[in-house]
Amino acid sequence: MKFTIDKHEKYVIIQPHVELLDGDTAPKIKSEFLLQNTGGQRNIVLDLSHVLDADSTGLRTVLLAHRLCKAAGGVFIVTHANDPIKKLITVCNLDAVLSIVSDNIGAEDVIFMTEIEKELRGAVEEG
Repeated sequence: MKFTIDKHEKYVIIQPHVELLDGDTAPKIKSEFLLQNTGGQRNIVLDLSHVLDADSTGLRTVLLAHRLCKAAGGVFIVTHANDPIKKLITVCNLDAVLSIVSDNIGAEDVIFMTEIEKELRGAVEEG
């Protein structure tokens, strides 16, 4: 399975080049989430531009990435999710758990706002 990894200072974008995020492809993405997270990345963006659909295995992998980022004090964001994927997320009542934004620029905005909030809270707690 092919995917693109685009590393930035505060986050990494992982973009799978598959049409279906399922039991065959999800383990490879899961490995990459774990590798990035243990390598110090606490903010991960999953760009679903090429993904047309997902199943429960793919969704569990997305939830794992969310938990990894949250445990590290970061955020996990899904971008470019199409309507079938958004519907699956909603049907599974995960739309309140997962951060879904339309594009990578929106994800970057969320990440930087979260980082600023953490810095401000740290400054208030110190003061």
